Order: sequence, then structure tokens, then C-alpha cells
Amino acid sequence: MSRYIEKSLGAGEEIVAEAEFHWWYTLKAVLALVFLAWILIGFYIFFRMMIRKWTTEIGVTTHRFVEKTGFFTLSTNEIALHNIEGVRVVQSFWGRMLGYGHLRIEGTGVDAILVPDIADPVGFRAAIESAKSHDARQGDVG
Repeated sequence: MSRYIEKSLGAGEEIVAEAEFHWWYTLKAVLALVFLAWILIGFYIFFRMMIRKWTTEIGVTTHRFVEKTGFFTLSTNEIALHNIEGVRVVQSFWGRMLGYGHLRIEGTGVDAILVPDIADPVGFRAAIESAKSHDARQGDVG
């Protein structure tokens, strides 16, 4: 992986937390391959999901939220912490039992960013809120 987030850090900026895809995401891709391979759509679903997993970085720094996707092409969603208005956690019954879920990050002047099945979405949301409060305190001092 290229480690886009590390390469894009500004002066004095540090990585606070990084999200990882939950194992359930990989299992869904494998199950699609196993059960749908005979009609070839299983290969498509498997590789589409796994390429997304292999080429996506999701993290929070001391200044911003970053989601990077793509290998040959690059696409990023970045929101400055002070522009994040809300972070919503969405977990199904099984998500709560197995510890995975989605995040919906809403910011000022941007469309909401939907983060896929990540492990410990509540902990990642807490990391965003902690970084926001730390960023706000730094803004008051500076």
C-alpha cells in the first residue's frame, strides 16, 4: 500500500487513528466468489470488493479526516476537523455482535462521506471526536 496518508501529512500533523476493514467484509467477498463463481459474477464481486479493500486508506490526523481510494487513479475525501458537523455510526444487529459498522461523516459544504464496513466503528468515531476537541483547543490557543 502506498501509505497516502503518511505522505500527505503537513507540518506538525500526526496520524491519530486509522480504520481497518472488518474481516466480515472479506468473508462476504469470499462467499460471493464461492457461491456465485459458476455464473462468473462471483469473480466480479470478489475482485471489486477486494480491490476496494486493498486500495483504501481511512484515517484521522490532528487536522483532518482522510479517505483515499484507488491504485492507478487516486480519489480522496478529506474534511478539516473543524468542518465536521456530525459522525453517525450505523450498525446492524450482526454488526453490533461482530464489531463492525459503517460511518457517515457529514461536513460543512461537502456531501456526506460513507465509510464502508470497518472494525470498531464506535472507537473510530471516538477518535474523530477526540481529534476534533484537541484541534479546537489548539485553535483557541493559537
